[in-house]
Amino acid sequence: MSKLKKHVYRYNPHTLSYEKVKVGLKDKLKHISFGAAFGFLLGVVVLIVGMHVFESPRERKMQREIQQYKRQIGYLNKRMNQASEVLADLEQRDGAVYRTIFDVAPIHDSVRRSGLKGVDRHKELGGYECSDLLERTTSKMDTLTKRLYYQSKSLDDVYSMARSKHERLASLPAIMPIAKNRCKVVSGFGYRYHPILHYRRMHTGIDLAARSGTPIYATGDGVVKVAGKNVAEFSGYGVVCVVDHGYGMQTLYAHMSSLKVKNGQHVKRGEMIGTVGSTGLSQGAHLHYEVIQGGKKVNPVYYFFNDLSPEEYEEVIEAANQENQCLS
Repeated sequence: MSKLKKHVYRYNPHTLSYEKVKVGLKDKLKHISFGAAFGFLLGVVVLIVGMHVFESPRERKMQREIQQYKRQIGYLNKRMNQASEVLADLEQRDGAVYRTIFDVAPIHDSVRRSGLKGVDRHKELGGYECSDLLERTTSKMDTLTKRLYYQSKSLDDVYSMARSKHERLASLPAIMPIAKNRCKVVSGFGYRYHPILHYRRMHTGIDLAARSGTPIYATGDGVVKVAGKNVAEFSGYGVVCVVDHGYGMQTLYAHMSSLKVKNGQHVKRGEMIGTVGSTGLSQGAHLHYEVIQGGKKVNPVYYFFNDLSPEEYEEVIEAANQENQCLS
């Protein structure tokens, strides 16, 4: 059967009849273009709606991966928190135990926990949906890394100090500078009335009364840094000796009558370095003894622990704490 050919007719009001419309190539092209444009526009609309309403298989896969990454980052944060707690315990032991044993100042907490410096250090992580989470996690990792570095370095220092423990203990000023049965504590560390200057001032050591000529001993191994009379830096101390024990420790012996050592000489604990006298601003034969730790003068009685019994040590502490007049 042959196909019926379709024709278009238009009504002519003048002739009151339908006339056959002849469709030219131009009109055909116009209809085709309009149909194609409409189809394209409709396709774009459907595509846009589909993209916003329906997820493609690839998008669903990417969403699953993103959720997996978020869970993994959350897990890493939890692990870092656990590691941080373990590290905090090590830091506490390091400062309160290990470094205390070797009399070394602990590392300040603000130094350990400060993040790594840098302007816009994590700038490349910005602009994403999870930027805050990524930046917080990375910053936490930076801080943890820095804390681990300082703790590792601190343990290296402690290990080094442990290896030199014998030398450190030998250098520690741990005995009285005069034999305990040949001296008496007459004035301790703190504000005392000066017998010559006639006013209260800080007494930065301890005065041990003894007969003139009584031997004075080095309280720990070290090197003599100062040995002389009327040294400008130690005005009023008369004949004075300073021993550097290393590890930030020094001891000073003043108002001596004579010296048995010289500058640069190595001395051992218990070695005689001079004799008791009353030189400089002094009233009566005695030894003014000081302990300097890290450049700061500290109470010497806290270092009299090698040759005193607990009862004798209590007596020394009690005598040193009495408010009285010093001898220098």
